Amino acid sequence: MGADDKAKNKAEELKGKVKEAAGRATGNESLEAEGKADQADSRLRQAGEKAKDSAKDVKDAFKG
Repeated sequence: MGADDKAKNKAEELKGKVKEAAGRATGNESLEAEGKADQADSRLRQAGEKAKDSAKDVKDAFKG
């Protein structure tokens, strides 16, 4: 996983947590749900990046 991608995904996750907390604090269910969705989306992208890294590691293991 590239450092830029990792930082971007982490920032998106934190943004989602802030939205969720703000929505909960203000009683705005829509904002809270949007925050949860942002977090889930970020986690999904992180998992995809980790899978790509794992596949690359396996490929590299067979090269050398």
